[in-house]
Amino acid sequence: MQNSTGGSDNPSMAKESRSRERSGVVAPARNPFQPGSMVVVTLGSPRDKFWGMILALATEGLSMSGIELASFEDFVLMVKDGESFSPAVVFFPMHRIERIELDLADGTLPSLSQRFSAKTGRDPAALFGRAGAEGKAGRRMGQGAATAPAEGRE
Repeated sequence: MQNSTGGSDNPSMAKESRSRERSGVVAPARNPFQPGSMVVVTLGSPRDKFWGMILALATEGLSMSGIELASFEDFVLMVKDGESFSPAVVFFPMHRIERIELDLADGTLPSLSQRFSAKTGRDPAALFGRAGAEGKAGRRMGQGAATAPAEGRE
């Protein structure tokens, strides 16, 4: 609870907050869905799942670099075999997005990123981040948009 000056009525809570600030302990982020986060996106109309890295998240939709989840094992084999690949850089309008979840381990089940790293020895965030950076550079140089509207596949 705050008093009229904006401070806490509880001196011990205020002292604890100042102590955390000085010690460098930071409270968890209020929005974990930031650019660079690895996520699994569930889409509707048509139903699909996508795995990759957030490039941008806005009220209009989600831009990300990644692959269709159904292609995960094929993608792992391509990377493992040293074949060339280019993750898709896509934009999904918000009306298609049903769910966005962080790619995190669940108990003893590893995350998709952990599975990918274990099988390939590569960091998926570095691979997807590079594709996103190349897409942004292409737009700056006048080479057209690097994102493809998801509706084009419907």
